[in-house]
Amino acid sequence: MNILFIGDIVGRTGRNAVKTLLPDLRKKYQVDFVIANGENLAGGRGITEDKYNEMMEAGVDYFTSGDHIFDQKNIIPQLDKLKILRPLNLPEAAPGKGWIEVKAGKEDLVLINLQGQVFISESVDNPFQAIAKILPKIKTNNIIIDFHGEATSEKRAFGYYLDGRIAAVLGTHTHIQTNDAQILPKGTGYITDVGMVGAKESILGAEPGPIVEHFLTGLPWRYEVAKGKEVFEGVMLEIKKGKCSKIDIVKEEM
Repeated sequence: MNILFIGDIVGRTGRNAVKTLLPDLRKKYQVDFVIANGENLAGGRGITEDKYNEMMEAGVDYFTSGDHIFDQKNIIPQLDKLKILRPLNLPEAAPGKGWIEVKAGKEDLVLINLQGQVFISESVDNPFQAIAKILPKIKTNNIIIDFHGEATSEKRAFGYYLDGRIAAVLGTHTHIQTNDAQILPKGTGYITDVGMVGAKESILGAEPGPIVEHFLTGLPWRYEVAKGKEVFEGVMLEIKKGKCSKIDIVKEEM
């Protein structure tokens, strides 16, 4: 299987980059399945159904998310029917689903979304314990996990914890593409953060000015999606029999 995983898509700038670049990337890499983190689709905060549809039409097959999944209230009643995952380790009564089995070409593929606990204020269960409970229920090792977390140590520990048992652990949330894409010793693909799709001249996809002012003054700031030159970041995975045989950085600018 050839799987393209796209980093956090931030607002209109990110959506424009996906619409422009994704069709050609699917052909270039002969992609069987496209996954994207969509929790910043709508103005940088959450997902709306119209923005979800826009990206599905552009060629995304399934979305993962993270701590902003419930920011847009109108999406909450739709989560059970849309192709969107929320973190598995949210409370059990939370709407939506934390994992799903899909077809990628002729192969079975399982997608799982988890959120870290370190430096993130939202209350979630221990992700290590959450995945330990769910893995025995899954019959394939063709498993990709979006680990949405802040701390590099937590993400790397999670990767080594699952090394050899799943195909890939892919970090999201920090919007900064890291330089550690690798195959761990027992065959699991790993990267601490796949990056983002959004404005290059930005702070995590947002206009820098208000954020700089916040750090200078301590006053609240409003998220404004940055415009201008766009960057498209992610990873390409080649998966064979539950192992990652290849992981390549994807980084395009336009």
